[in-house]
Amino acid sequence: MLHVFGAQLRDDLTSGLRLPMSRRYWGNFQIDDVSLSRVDNEDNQNRWLAFASPAGQAGFSLDRKILLQVLNYRYGSAGAKSVPVDPALVRVTATEERLSVVLGQQLIASLFSRIHKNLLAVGKSSSIDPEAALVLQPGVRPARSSWIVSVSVSDVEAGLSGQIWFSLDKPLMADVLRGLLPERAQAKKALRSVRPLASRLQVTLEGRLVSKQVQLGALFDLRVGDVIPVSLSRTDVMLDDSRLFTAAVSEHKGKLCLTSFEDVE
Repeated sequence: MLHVFGAQLRDDLTSGLRLPMSRRYWGNFQIDDVSLSRVDNEDNQNRWLAFASPAGQAGFSLDRKILLQVLNYRYGSAGAKSVPVDPALVRVTATEERLSVVLGQQLIASLFSRIHKNLLAVGKSSSIDPEAALVLQPGVRPARSSWIVSVSVSDVEAGLSGQIWFSLDKPLMADVLRGLLPERAQAKKALRSVRPLASRLQVTLEGRLVSKQVQLGALFDLRVGDVIPVSLSRTDVMLDDSRLFTAAVSEHKGKLCLTSFEDVE
């Protein structure tokens, strides 16, 4: 059910980027996708920040090319705002580092707010205060198998796309899951309502109960009420023209039945 949370957060971030205050930073950027997954390999390239609240700690990082483009939107000239900046040609400045903190505070606040709203919606307690200031702490790169939120962003006008990441510690991830309890319960209910394959797959089997060869003359001599002696041995069970089983023919309360099925080798 994590895709539900991803869709909710995507809508929140999209709404946030449309606010006048945010557009001064984000310009033409748009949110393309939000997904949750576990970390496969540790990130040794990007710079990570961490923001703490009583509910837990969340990490923040973004592609430097995205950060530089936001910096360009915020402080660059009008003609340069649609031109992507090559990170390899730009040294890290104090302004860039301060901007990274500001962006992290904005986006992490949206993340915490979504977790908080989901908890309240299902009647669960929340230790998140959406109005409280986030405390900046030294960033720690997310370890393998920890949970991470990946946000895909793009600036179509500048021909630029990249990623923003949030890392979630165990208490925060637990709150995410607690806030999704109705969706999880609904999914389990739907799974239980699915009938077993054996009751959903319907086929028609044909059993050849008796087979006896008689001469044509003897067949023409038969009259109503005549008894034809036959032996009840094993017979074939067919699905269309395919021979699937053999079965024993038995009599039960005046009816012929098939029993003791065996697969055809």
